[in-house]
Amino acid sequence: MKYVSLYNGFKIPVLGLGTWGMGGGMSPNYAQDEKVIAAIQVALKLGYAHIDTAEMYADGHTEELVGKAIKGFPRRDLFITSKVYHTRLRYQDVRTALEGSLKRMGTDYLDLYLIHWPNSRVPLEETFKALNELVDEGLVRYLGVSNFNLIQLQRAINLCHTPLVTNQVPYSLYDRKYVNNGVLAYCQDHDILLTAYTPIEKGRVSRDKRLKHMAARYAATPVQIALAWLIQQSNVIAIPMSTNKAHLEENLGALEVELSADALRALDQF
Repeated sequence: MKYVSLYNGFKIPVLGLGTWGMGGGMSPNYAQDEKVIAAIQVALKLGYAHIDTAEMYADGHTEELVGKAIKGFPRRDLFITSKVYHTRLRYQDVRTALEGSLKRMGTDYLDLYLIHWPNSRVPLEETFKALNELVDEGLVRYLGVSNFNLIQLQRAINLCHTPLVTNQVPYSLYDRKYVNNGVLAYCQDHDILLTAYTPIEKGRVSRDKRLKHMAARYAATPVQIALAWLIQQSNVIAIPMSTNKAHLEENLGALEVELSADALRALDQF
């Protein structure tokens, strides 16, 4: 696994495992629990170390599945991210939300805790009062946000007592919203990670004829080209989701693809 290093010895894998959809959508679906647990364990054995989840995923059930899957794996070797939902950003709600996430995953701390979505009805100062305390208490190592625009991101940075690590947003060859709104450039200029979710657009990139043509030149797949384009950018990491072993292996193969400057420029123009 390749890592990105930031401040104070902080490092994070450039490819993580997203878990949205594992165990249900907005509510639990227990039908594939065994498959999901097995898939996460396969991913860890393949070399994934970063698991990204959220209390909102399957109303907490995804975190329960993550907790079952990581049993037997050394906690110090894992990087676990979760998120507090936008309806739980009041001071006490944040603390209660974290307690729930830790309990469901059976861990004493999170490596990274994010505000899942901004909420204009709750003062950001109140939310960060709780988040900063959780860091001080050792329950969370690092803080970040998700789906924040540039103004919201700058406010969060000013309220965070430790350097804000990331803004997790949709970013792919087909989705450049956070390039166009200035967030990516700001992150790159201020040593903040942009974490790309939906980086392969639920497999859509695998059907792109333009990517197939480029992939053939690199003895790679379109998915690997799309992921390599992301993780070769400064301060960008990605968290594709899959429960399929072949796809998990395929995604990891992006680490071995070194795109030329010309290829990167061509992909920039997609």
